[in-house]
Amino acid sequence: MRVGFVGLGVMGRPMALNLARAGTPLVVWNRTPDRCAPLRDAGAEVAASPAEVFRRADTVLLMLADEAAVDAVLGRGAPGFAARVAGRTVVHMGTTSAAYSAALERDVRAAGGAYAEAPVSGSRVPAEEGRLVAMLAGDPAVVASVRPLLAPMCRESFDCGTVPGALLMKLAVNLFLITQVTGLTEAFHFADRHGLDRARFLDVLDAGPMASSVSRMKAPKLLARDFDVQAAAADVLKNNRLIAEAARAAGVASPLLDACHALFEETVAGGHGGEDMVAVLHALEARTAATPAPVARPAGGRARPADGGHARRASMGG
Repeated sequence: MRVGFVGLGVMGRPMALNLARAGTPLVVWNRTPDRCAPLRDAGAEVAASPAEVFRRADTVLLMLADEAAVDAVLGRGAPGFAARVAGRTVVHMGTTSAAYSAALERDVRAAGGAYAEAPVSGSRVPAEEGRLVAMLAGDPAVVASVRPLLAPMCRESFDCGTVPGALLMKLAVNLFLITQVTGLTEAFHFADRHGLDRARFLDVLDAGPMASSVSRMKAPKLLARDFDVQAAAADVLKNNRLIAEAARAAGVASPLLDACHALFEETVAGGHGGEDMVAVLHALEARTAATPAPVARPAGGRARPADGGHARRASMGG
């Protein structure tokens, strides 16, 4: 059985490479053709178009950036959509809204195709090492047929019931990831601005109960101010928006997420959307720089500016 893979971005390319290296008969396509070269070298066939992938593959894995990209690859809404997906299994591995995935499943099944969700948890390094965690949802028979294909890419996979259960599970996991990395970055910034030894702070953190594979991956990047992308800040902002929309739709409070949302909006607006998510440090530094100078408090006296009040009198012409 030939497998198709569409979307060779930061996550998709190492995932597809692991499939090809495991001997999976693979046909791939990417909007930017030069990203296909490593796959060709690994033995995969490179298609000239998404339509060719569907003609040549029985199961097609989609690792695409957003809903518009998925619709474009499938030809959804166009006359050729039904012919493209009929008799094929479409596996949606990217992160979109749960409502979108549920509607896509209905359309694929109505056209005579099969559908499964298989979003993954992890960033570029786990993708390269085949250590992603997959969440699966769909008809049990379809899920059973898809699960073996994930083994070269994922160290574990979990059944999340019917669509859109896997997408909702992914959003819940990402909520924790976003708040965890933002909290780590804020703590690092706090230690730095208090003159603490930053490496020692991270050593203390790593020795204690808060240490995790995430902190061990992100801490060295913070220390080195290494913003080379593992999970891009712009993608984190997209995920943040999806989680916020799902929370609002269900009437769920999300105060920590909302604070992170504002910080990642500032990070992307500052030109750091293509950098790793620890680039949220730039937003924290900008907020610190804009914070007013602390107010001096004489013992037993009223609060007054640190210059003894001269600045205030000068501003009043005194």
